[in-house]
Amino acid sequence: MDTVFSRLRSIVFVVCLVALSQAYGASGTVLVMGDSLSAAYGVETDQAWVALLEERLAKENLSGWTIVNASVSGETTDGGLRRLPDLLSRHSPEIVILELGGNDGLRGFPPGVIEQNLQAMIRQSQEAGARVLLLGMQIPPNYGERYTKAFANIYPQLAASESTALVPFFLDGIFEGENLMQDDGIHPTQEAQAILLRNVWPKLESLINGG
Repeated sequence: MDTVFSRLRSIVFVVCLVALSQAYGASGTVLVMGDSLSAAYGVETDQAWVALLEERLAKENLSGWTIVNASVSGETTDGGLRRLPDLLSRHSPEIVILELGGNDGLRGFPPGVIEQNLQAMIRQSQEAGARVLLLGMQIPPNYGERYTKAFANIYPQLAASESTALVPFFLDGIFEGENLMQDDGIHPTQEAQAILLRNVWPKLESLINGG
């Protein structure tokens, strides 16, 4: 009888451990779909924000999480949309970070097209069982107030309509500081990478922990 109860206690203990691991996001895959901002353009790869994210996960005892960085310099929402189905199939991510749209905006693509592409990517990710973190972008004011506003509104509108987590502005705090932008005025410096991670981490941590 004692042996039976001992086995039962062991089974219950294992089940509880599994439940706790799932509840606190002990393992999984985060797929980062971005452009040059996430592809370490102009900075050392091991100092870019995605690499710093891996370090942060280890520090928070979340080293069971795997980061797949599928970011490509120059990527547009159209290109990301074409690549996403294969990446979802190969990696089965629990979380997808979408950091796209900046190149579309700089090229003057219609906001409606950008929004449709991002919406399709969000829905594909959700249908594959992933939660989505959308990183909001903005473009310089020289594109005109109407276009600039329409572009910036894409991200909060999508986050609301598609029920995704949102970082309102991925580059928040970058333009105000010294030595945080490369000479091209578009890409953050190596010193700015920790700020990018700081902008992303609270929302991502919430998703990892089931929020």
